[in-house]
Amino acid sequence: MSDKKKFKDSTVGKLLFGAASMINPTLGGILQGVVSPKEAIAEITKADIPAEEKIKLQQLIYEQQNKEMESITSRWQADAASDSWMSKNVRPLVLVWCIVIFSLAGILDSVESIPFNIGATWNDTFEKVMMAVVLAYFGGRSGEKIGNILKK
Repeated sequence: MSDKKKFKDSTVGKLLFGAASMINPTLGGILQGVVSPKEAIAEITKADIPAEEKIKLQQLIYEQQNKEMESITSRWQADAASDSWMSKNVRPLVLVWCIVIFSLAGILDSVESIPFNIGATWNDTFEKVMMAVVLAYFGGRSGEKIGNILKK
């Protein structure tokens, strides 16, 4: 079982369901089964409600997601500005660790004479972790650089 919060229990989900129920109670019921902001937007688009209400709800989702991304970026910028060696280097170290482990496991799994096999569950899990780390690291670095350019 996953420890990940269900969409309806996330900050964006709670805000969306509350707003949707206030704007249009029928839509609040429709959105109960969605598991991501993308699905919520799709359900809002398909719903039989006035276009004005659809736009309000979709803007609410986008604004909340942007606030959450800005919050993460500001935490990373605070880490980078810190005097602590660990806070400045944790992201690059995690990235290097993931690349080393992923590469090592791939090499061991591909050599016929070594009795090592990555299970399908672990392969899928590590692939997701690796993608998240790489996207967060390079996306975060790009966000920091763009932020610095815009400040100048």
